[in-house]
Amino acid sequence: MAEIVNLRLVKKRKAKDAAEKTAAENRVLFGRTKAEKQFDREANRRKARFLDDHRLETKPSSTEDDADAK
Repeated sequence: MAEIVNLRLVKKRKAKDAAEKTAAENRVLFGRTKAEKQFDREANRRKARFLDDHRLETKPSSTEDDADAK
């Protein structure tokens, strides 16, 4: 004989499991400490500054080109 199942309870259990799965994913994505976030911001800032400081000049500005053409 088949087991009798209360569909209301099954639906609630399924919703609770889905909510727990979403919460676990969010903890992984957003569960970093303030110090970790600040460290990453500083590292990105240092990388950007390094690249800007070591950038080669590719072409002169457009205002100089207009002055030379006249």
